[in-house]
Amino acid sequence: MASEGKPLRVAAIGDLHVQEDSVAPYRELFIEVSSHADVLLLCGDLTNFGKTTEAEILAEDIKSCTIPVLGVLGNHDYECGQPEEVARILHEAGMIVLDEQAHEIDGVGFAGVKGFLGGYGRGELAPFGEPIIKAFVDEAMKEARKLENQLRQLRTERSVAVLHYSPITGTIEGEPPEIFQYLGSQRLAEPIDRFEHVKAVVHGHAHHGTYEGRTPRGIPVYNVAQFVVKPLFGRPYALIEV
Repeated sequence: MASEGKPLRVAAIGDLHVQEDSVAPYRELFIEVSSHADVLLLCGDLTNFGKTTEAEILAEDIKSCTIPVLGVLGNHDYECGQPEEVARILHEAGMIVLDEQAHEIDGVGFAGVKGFLGGYGRGELAPFGEPIIKAFVDEAMKEARKLENQLRQLRTERSVAVLHYSPITGTIEGEPPEIFQYLGSQRLAEPIDRFEHVKAVVHGHAHHGTYEGRTPRGIPVYNVAQFVVKPLFGRPYALIEV
């Protein structure tokens, strides 16, 4: 573990998609990560359908980690309508599920939410018209507010924002442009750019996206979906120093 003030080695991976018939799918990987990093971040879609049986399989693998594990849920983790139960199972295995409260490790803060869709720039959905459209946009704004509240809690000089959906278009380049609005929301970038202590952002979800981009203020954003990371580094997780 790094000392306070020293660089913290962060491993990050998204889109694990653990299935019911998986057998210790990440156990060896988590043991490996524990020898190379100080913290492991899991960036959503931890299960394939949000089933408790899938969460229980991942939970057993998380127990093999000897470093802190933090993360957020993804849209797949909501599929069965029991995200709270999925989060409970993972929490009991030792994972800190970020959603309402920020967390600090060795002088580095971590704030995280699933995020939501909604688009970017001129393609961003506005809260106008039918009530269902307004409710949709309100969900995106609620996720951004939760992230902002966590970032405001932190008193660290360095922090990392952990997401599932992307806050920028730069890291979803490579996906079909017509689905960009389903891959994230620029509303997530606004609270990130508001706080000087945010030094990095990690997210998943865009399996065919680009590894690195930047927010309008220049904060590095990393798409750590394992399908993006593995072709680049020969391993399904990214290593970032903060």
